[in-house]
Amino acid sequence: MLPRISPMRLSIAKRFDSADHIFELKHDGFRSIAYIENGECHLVSRNLNNFKSFEGLRKSLENLAENAILDGEVVCLDTHGISQFDKLMSRRGHPVFYAFDLLWLNGEDMRMFPLIDRKECLHKLVKKSACDRLLYAQHIGGRGVAFFEEICQRNLEGIVAKPKNGVYKSNGRGWLKIKNPNYSQAEGRHEWFKPRS
Repeated sequence: MLPRISPMRLSIAKRFDSADHIFELKHDGFRSIAYIENGECHLVSRNLNNFKSFEGLRKSLENLAENAILDGEVVCLDTHGISQFDKLMSRRGHPVFYAFDLLWLNGEDMRMFPLIDRKECLHKLVKKSACDRLLYAQHIGGRGVAFFEEICQRNLEGIVAKPKNGVYKSNGRGWLKIKNPNYSQAEGRHEWFKPRS
């Protein structure tokens, strides 16, 4: 039986360069832990609630040959591969799972391995799966400032910086989000979460 894992938390930071960090694109969707075991998949939110929707995505991930726990983001992408939050919220898109960490694989707890090693195993797992709704979150090393400037020019949400040799601690800190202050999809976002009368 797979353990329940509380996800690593993100703190807000300013852009920086660091040889000790890797930098990933911050996808605009729902953070999720995917539990895949014996042909079943459960998607659990960062607040440890089971997602009731995304049945098609869950069915696709069930075909993963291995038992695994993945940390990632449920997103809807446009034809250019850019996250479209409104399509995700309105359930009008075709959600995919962008995996950025591998926490458990076939009975082995991966959380104490360095992040860079976990990502290498994750990359192999995603490639082997041949699942078109399971994507691997690429990263770059060191050059956070240039990467952040590039995503701002492309009107993307932001980047995430992670210690490349860091371990995965439930509810731990150490991952840093650097948000694009001019991200156009953030405008009016609060309207999605207003209580309905």
